[in-house]
Amino acid sequence: MLIDKHEADNILKRVPGLTIKMSPELTAIDQVLDDDELFCMIRDDLAQRYPKTLSAGRKSTPVEVVLRMLAIKHLYDLSYEQTVLQVADSLVLRQFCRVYFEFVPDQSTLCRWANLIQPPTLQAFNQRIINLAIDNKLTRGRKLRMDGTVVETTIHHPTDSRLLADSVRVLGRTLTRAKRLLGAGTRLSKAMFRNRQRSAKQTARKIAGLSHRSWEQMKSHYQRLVQTTQATVRQAERVLAELQKQLADEGHSLITTLQTFLPRTQQVIEQTVRRVFYGEKVPPAEKLVSIFEPHTDIIRRGKVNKDTEFGHKVWLGEVEGGFIAQYEILDGNPNDESQWQPTLENHVQLFGRPPTQASADRGVHSADNEAFAAELGVKRVVLPKPGHKSETRRQYERQRWFWRGRRFHAGVEGRISVIKRKHGLDRCRNRGQDGFERWVGWGVFANNLTAMGKGLSH
Repeated sequence: MLIDKHEADNILKRVPGLTIKMSPELTAIDQVLDDDELFCMIRDDLAQRYPKTLSAGRKSTPVEVVLRMLAIKHLYDLSYEQTVLQVADSLVLRQFCRVYFEFVPDQSTLCRWANLIQPPTLQAFNQRIINLAIDNKLTRGRKLRMDGTVVETTIHHPTDSRLLADSVRVLGRTLTRAKRLLGAGTRLSKAMFRNRQRSAKQTARKIAGLSHRSWEQMKSHYQRLVQTTQATVRQAERVLAELQKQLADEGHSLITTLQTFLPRTQQVIEQTVRRVFYGEKVPPAEKLVSIFEPHTDIIRRGKVNKDTEFGHKVWLGEVEGGFIAQYEILDGNPNDESQWQPTLENHVQLFGRPPTQASADRGVHSADNEAFAAELGVKRVVLPKPGHKSETRRQYERQRWFWRGRRFHAGVEGRISVIKRKHGLDRCRNRGQDGFERWVGWGVFANNLTAMGKGLSH
């Protein structure tokens, strides 16, 4: 049964000379998390765990504890295990998380609760935080600066050989489990359950050890690896049919695994054949870079230190006070120029008026974007023009307010650096598309909580 909170325990007040002092910022964040709307949002999601979560069963981890422990996790970029250890060992964090002297939920319990919180809920979380910042006069939304960054997924660098080897490994171990489940009564031969993982791994290593000068030799190894993978696919298809026929209920987990990874393996085989044997350039939209995180996009932004990134592009809109007022996870690798108008429209919906100043990088500049901002009521549009500039344009960009706007806009790079280093938005450690959106939402939430803490404590 889902419960809201533990009963407050004031036992420490009876110990002479013992006081628990939080830092001013943590004290301010503690007050923010007491907001009823935030509590109700997370409670509604956690109530969906089981059909009778609200009315039956043993008492659960309180909603208040889950919210605050997850806030600590992302405020300090901790793992679930580290979060549990830190809270269990600290009287301050026990008080902050409202655990008091009760048992701290273990990492698997906390992880299961965290996975129930939906991405739209975290969007609403952040909108509520911005509303609280407005109510406390920490921001007015007068200055808006926007920029994009890439949050990478947790995958190894994709190569055709490694993707094929990964596919054989997953299908092979599933076949081994299926053999144990079907037992001796199956009509399938022993060869149908053969695990070709070792053969695929050895061939992939040989390919990795060859240089491009040995192209013919590499091609022959690829031929063998593709044949190994195709043989595993044929086995998996036969075993899948047998499982569906004989053990549809008991083998549900194995059936789901095979149905998930068989199409992905076939796509990997197809793109390998096209690229290696026919010399085609497979478009990014048709390419799979991970069988475990198939939603991963291939993103090229022309960065010197990272030519190609694998993850998702995230567009951020930051207002004064260090608050990320809005964020959007983009599909593919769209042009930054297309994000200007939606961001301004969302800003008007959130704050009820356009910003006095709006800025972005030169990649966002266009005559249409400048005209749109002017029609919306933005007084200072700071969009430097790339390439050749007329004398009139040079004089326009040399105005004092424009240079001040450029200096203010430079701070968005620092904000992105902070949320990547401090709140873990350099690389997502959750799984799946929903997990990715959840990870980004918590990172933005942690940034905005930090900004609230700093603003309220000064």
